[in-house]
Amino acid sequence: MTLKTKLVLAITALVFIIAGLVSLVYMGELLQVAVREPYATDKMGADQIRKVLQDTLDEGLKNKVVNPNDPAQLRAMVASVVQNSAPLMSVIQSVNSHSLTVYDINVADSQSITLLSTNPDNQGKPLPVRPNYTQLLHDNAFQQMALVFGRPMVYNIVVPLDRNHQRFLTVNVGVHTSLVRALYAPKLENAFTLMGFALGLALIVAFVLSNFALRPMEQISRQLDQWTATGRYIGAAAEEKPKPAPKLDTAARVSTKIEMIGQRMKNVEEVFSALTENLDHILGNLQDGILLFTGDGRAVIASESAARYLQLDRDRILGRHAHEIFDRSTVLGQTLRQAFDAGVALIQEEIRTETGRRIQVSVDFIHDDNTRQGLGALVTLHDLESVEEIESELEVSRRLAAIGRLTAGVGHEVKNPINAIVVHLELLRNKLGNASAPAERHLDVIEAEIRRLDRVVQTLVDFSRPVELQLREHDLRDVFGDVLALAADELTTRGVTLSICMSSKPLIANVDADLLKQAALNVIQNGAQAMPDGGALKVTLEEDGLTSPNGDGSRPHGPKVAVLRITDQGCGIPDEIREKIFDLYFTTKSGGSGIGLAMTYRILQLHHGSIEVQSTVGRGTEFRLRIPLATADWGRRHLQPVDGEDKKGFAG
Repeated sequence: MTLKTKLVLAITALVFIIAGLVSLVYMGELLQVAVREPYATDKMGADQIRKVLQDTLDEGLKNKVVNPNDPAQLRAMVASVVQNSAPLMSVIQSVNSHSLTVYDINVADSQSITLLSTNPDNQGKPLPVRPNYTQLLHDNAFQQMALVFGRPMVYNIVVPLDRNHQRFLTVNVGVHTSLVRALYAPKLENAFTLMGFALGLALIVAFVLSNFALRPMEQISRQLDQWTATGRYIGAAAEEKPKPAPKLDTAARVSTKIEMIGQRMKNVEEVFSALTENLDHILGNLQDGILLFTGDGRAVIASESAARYLQLDRDRILGRHAHEIFDRSTVLGQTLRQAFDAGVALIQEEIRTETGRRIQVSVDFIHDDNTRQGLGALVTLHDLESVEEIESELEVSRRLAAIGRLTAGVGHEVKNPINAIVVHLELLRNKLGNASAPAERHLDVIEAEIRRLDRVVQTLVDFSRPVELQLREHDLRDVFGDVLALAADELTTRGVTLSICMSSKPLIANVDADLLKQAALNVIQNGAQAMPDGGALKVTLEEDGLTSPNGDGSRPHGPKVAVLRITDQGCGIPDEIREKIFDLYFTTKSGGSGIGLAMTYRILQLHHGSIEVQSTVGRGTEFRLRIPLATADWGRRHLQPVDGEDKKGFAG
């Protein structure tokens, strides 16, 4: 049996089942209607009989004296009134004759003795025991069908007549199932006829539609042959001798070819997905901005850095035309827009943005060598200032590293001679005694200078010694809050007004809290010392998730960054010495050691952060300390010990 035949049979069977189920539901509903209609009609007749019975009793028992201690007397009087009432008998006969489903009508007393009946055999006898008709109403369609078409039965519709809240008489209308079946039979025959016609028509339509639906299979198979270039040979490799495919019907061949194409598409999709992921990763880690446009000027590739240069969301760049991306109101946008409008390439053209940022722009138009047709354009944006900043930081790191290597050796070599000089100085002092006062004065000078030299050497040794980082997760608001609380009293004595602005949400970072406090305290103290006559010192802690720890936007896949801004109103730092402020022992203050900012720079490096300075002579200075915030996996990969030491780091 071919797949086509199976499909036709399956569709036909499905239509047959659906039509049969619908027909069964229709017949079930029809049967329920046939059961409810007699109940409604006969119940109405029973209510009519009950009303006439009530009137008959009211009229017949009026002015009658009944002994309350003799119930038999009351029953006899009631039986007499009921049996001799012509209006009551007339109503009973009328209901019995007009209803097609009534089998008999019985009026019984409280003892279930029949007082009046349309069946003379029931007169004066106990009321026949029959099930209540409401039971038939509450059954489901299958149970109703079994009862109506099963063994003939009589169901009673009971309407009671109460006296003093007790059952006094009952009107019992008997409904025979054979009479209900006779009422339902014509409708059932019509339903069967309609169902048969619907099923036959459904089978014919299903068969015809199945054949018409499968006819295009041949055309689809031929098109698949063209796409796969396999002809009659399915799955044969190009370098192998093709093997004839087994003879299959059209549907099976199409299914096989579609499966083969689906596998090829899956392989291509996997390769494309891998390439896209690798490309996004590469573009995400590029410092330069990259934009690739199609021949009609629509962006298909955009790096995160390019989005930041253009101050647009990356999703708003992809798929849009160059005229929609480049804004003429900005220097960068106007330059790129003019290049695209004129179709002129730009080769490393340097521009300066509104904020003073220097950017090197390149626009290369891609053409087909044969047809000279435009295939697209490549835009490259290079931040010159970021390169200079990185080079400056590398230079500072190299200097600090050189100082570290130098001090590690010098400290060791100088310490021993100093200790020997101190020992021999004490021996010399003991030998001279107190006899020579002028020599004693010179000895004191020598001792003081030796001790000062010892402190300098000790500072060198401390600066070059590996630092044991105690990394813990801390809320930076708490860390710097402690620093500000510690420095508040000293700032007050200097006449410095402290202004604090903290982030409203937690800033969790994996840091050494003590070292970070020392770094912040060094900068705060420098800011206070820069304002000898007092002033305002503003401290701001906030999150800057778009900027990398290097401050150049070169690592968009890194963690978010917390920025501590410390701004003073001092005299500022001249441009000629700004690059030297992080050098060890460099200071412009009398009595300064030149160690504080160098130590701060080192601490930020150990935490994979950075420190930046922006100063205007006469207007003040702002230091920005950037600390990476903790993330689920970035900290495990990146916040590792420096230079291969176990939780240790050196300057540079």
